[in-house]
Amino acid sequence: MNDTRAGQERHGEVAVRDDPADHPAPRSMLATGLTLLAACVALFLVWQTMSSLLVLFAGVLFAAFLDASARALAPVVPLNRAWRLTLVLLLLAGLTGFGLDWGAGKLPEQTRLLIKVMDTQLDVVQEHLLSYGVELLGPEGGRNFSQWLLSDQGRFLSHAQFVLGGASSLLTGALVILFLGILFAFDPTSHRDSLVMLVRQSYRARTRAVMDEMGSVMRLWLVGQSIRIVLMTLCVWVALYWIGLPGPFVLGLQAGLSNFIPYLGPIVAAIPIALVAMPLGASLLIWAVVIYTIIQSIEGYVIGPLIQRQAVEIPPAWTLVAIVLLGALFGVLGIALAMPLIAIGRVAILRFYVEDWLGDDPKQTFNGGQS
Repeated sequence: MNDTRAGQERHGEVAVRDDPADHPAPRSMLATGLTLLAACVALFLVWQTMSSLLVLFAGVLFAAFLDASARALAPVVPLNRAWRLTLVLLLLAGLTGFGLDWGAGKLPEQTRLLIKVMDTQLDVVQEHLLSYGVELLGPEGGRNFSQWLLSDQGRFLSHAQFVLGGASSLLTGALVILFLGILFAFDPTSHRDSLVMLVRQSYRARTRAVMDEMGSVMRLWLVGQSIRIVLMTLCVWVALYWIGLPGPFVLGLQAGLSNFIPYLGPIVAAIPIALVAMPLGASLLIWAVVIYTIIQSIEGYVIGPLIQRQAVEIPPAWTLVAIVLLGALFGVLGIALAMPLIAIGRVAILRFYVEDWLGDDPKQTFNGGQS
């Protein structure tokens, strides 16, 4: 009997030792492998659909703009949120129609005039460079520039498929952004909660709070950018009109829109202004460049930081790195959306990784680094 009990005890010991619960290593390794595989598959799918995801993100940005506009009307218009959003959409539709009606007779003529002037100046610059043995714009020089944009019927027909394809893609993307923005703006809570459901129940409140913070950052950034674009457009328009430069509104508009892309946009916007001013004399060229530089410096170093201080606090070098990388990977859309992407990405990294995963306080870290 003692032998039987000893055998049972030995059997029990063997059973306990062979219990899989006491050897979690294989199961843990399997779970880690599956997690890594799922992460790799997810990254691959994101990479393959990044262009579409950027369009979807642009729709979210448009929804944030509509929401910010509706919030701004709340103290003035005593209506519920749905009616205020409807009023915002009607106002935007009216402004768009007025802009198209007003610009249809003026903008094409001014644009053609500016293109002719810039084309001529590109030829002059090319001739000067060729005298030094530098061929900057190819054998045809600036003529290729005008043939693409002016009414050259043969070239237009030869590139008809490219133009129609690009126009259809642009129109499709614009419609997707428009309808997504309207749908997200009218019912943001249900769309947010449908994503919050994908995380553990104990972590849903934290995820909801971080997503609300991301929405606030996007709203503040969009409002700030809109103010900067309007101010820059008006200032450059009035200044160039005052010194007598042709097409001041078009030049002011492109200078204002260029502020949507930090650092690189204003530099690129200065090139058309300089090309248009060149044939009018050295004094007018100097005046145009100096005035634009002063306006841009005031906007970039004074007005811009004051407006965006509450929305985005990102070191300029990281912003420029994001613009270059996203532009190289995803083209113009990546450049245009680089700033809002890095803004909400910063929020996600600080909240989910630095605070929740590392258990650190970003404010104390930054203050300690500055001291």
